[in-house]
Amino acid sequence: MNHRTVIITGANSGIGKAATHKFVKEGHKVIMACRDLDRSRKVQNEIREATKNDNIFLEELDMSSFRSIRKFCTTFKNQYQKLDILIHNAAYVNHGESYRLSPDGIELTFATNVFGPYLMTMLLNSLLAESDDPRVLHAGSNIIKHFFNPKKEIDFDNLRGEQKDNKSHSVYIAYRNSKMALLMLTFKMAEVFKQDGIKVNSLQINGAKMSKETLANFKPYWRLIAHIQNLFFPSPDVMAGLYYEICTSSAFKKVSGKQFNHKLEIMQPAQDGLGFFPQMKQVVGAEVYPTYADRADISDKVWALCEELTNKFNSADV
Repeated sequence: MNHRTVIITGANSGIGKAATHKFVKEGHKVIMACRDLDRSRKVQNEIREATKNDNIFLEELDMSSFRSIRKFCTTFKNQYQKLDILIHNAAYVNHGESYRLSPDGIELTFATNVFGPYLMTMLLNSLLAESDDPRVLHAGSNIIKHFFNPKKEIDFDNLRGEQKDNKSHSVYIAYRNSKMALLMLTFKMAEVFKQDGIKVNSLQINGAKMSKETLANFKPYWRLIAHIQNLFFPSPDVMAGLYYEICTSSAFKKVSGKQFNHKLEIMQPAQDGLGFFPQMKQVVGAEVYPTYADRADISDKVWALCEELTNKFNSADV
């Protein structure tokens, strides 16, 4: 494949860092889109030295801030003028943290994991459309398996601080809901961008060893659980390799609106109405996703919220 221009958000640690290394090593131009420039600059230099490739650049980006996203996209269009691959890897996952709002007054998990990726993709849409093989990848999560429970629903009632003093707020639940919303966004974007030839897919991440930086953001109880999980999780390099295949392999050049599993198989919607054991097989496996993801009414609500909130904060002070 020809060398591509790639944006990776959250590229300074974990899977994002590993993916950056992989793409740069293979000769592609990578723009690290990161919030912490000091820490990211060290990673940038480390990868540049290891790969002997100078085509690795760093730009400031806070995925929870619409102003930051607009500023990043303006800078990117002016400086790079080309985009082939956009990987939405960054996510807010600070388990145990109390309710927090983004700079735009939106619940921080959804602002970072859903509304931010939507806005960034929409702003870079025209540039992607000029590529001969544009691809967008969302970093999903197997946490959406909670939605195999038919009683689970995305809670849209506390996204703008309506219950900001509610002590029962759970980042874990907000993260679960945001990743389901992101999968719905994947399916919807694939439809919307089909005419432009832009492929939009999602990878269901079953787990990867978390970095010290990520673990440091967790509250003690959640940090202990994460340390235990790290004993069983594969290296971030494994998922980074899947990022690379989905975004560069000719096998997926025409694939869009799909959810991939860790075997690079396209996942299918689950079958409802099965007996207990077939249902359990679906839940513990990685072949199907909850049918809730195909709920058109909920998907339309996610899309409408994305439009409403990003248009509301259509700031000119970039």
